[in-house]
Amino acid sequence: MAGQGDLQLLGGSVSPFTLRVRMALHVKGVSYEYLEQDLVNKSDLLLASNPVHKKVPVLIHGGKPICESVAIVQYVDEVWAGAGTPSLLPAGPHDRAVARFWAAYVDDKLFPAWLAILRAATEEERAQKLAATLAVLAPMEEAFSACSAFSSSGGNSIGYFDLALGCQLFWFDALREMFGVRVIDEGKTPRFAAWAERFLETEAAKTVKPPMSSMLEFAGLLRARWAAADAAAAK
Repeated sequence: MAGQGDLQLLGGSVSPFTLRVRMALHVKGVSYEYLEQDLVNKSDLLLASNPVHKKVPVLIHGGKPICESVAIVQYVDEVWAGAGTPSLLPAGPHDRAVARFWAAYVDDKLFPAWLAILRAATEEERAQKLAATLAVLAPMEEAFSACSAFSSSGGNSIGYFDLALGCQLFWFDALREMFGVRVIDEGKTPRFAAWAERFLETEAAKTVKPPMSSMLEFAGLLRARWAAADAAAAK
């Protein structure tokens, strides 16, 4: 991977949004310095680089920060768009719009849906949240043929929509490990299941895949914080 000057990425190893950016940089063949952040005790560099949301990821290019994973991925695609470099967004305006629509759907609908499974306090509540997540996934079956560059039907490149959804897959494995829930249901969403199996075998996915132990540890911290907040609110 060729060096590209002063490029740093502030991230968290288990953050799906950090993983999205790391995979995008890998696909584009861009080298960078990765700076792991403590997501509980945030560094001065992170707070100064993203004073609005105070979250990872943040890409710092030539001393200038770019925040939010969707903005970073589009920035990376535009800045490193040389000959021979794969494009993350489709060439046509309509196809780009469709890819952006479904990527936004992933962030606005799917991410909070599966996060609610993680937050659920009881098995009954968890089952309800899983059903809600599967309902969110159902309309996406058609999206794979519409905007996935890496579809189950033979696409080979990883695109913008693939990155948006692919970064969530590692946490689906963690939910199965923790609670035995299966977000990926071959019977209900066969295209999604086929796509996910292929995506997880890519070099980009394998390169950034976080250890299961790290995800489970962070999930435990989150659940403890949520439980404490709920208890305080109930007083």
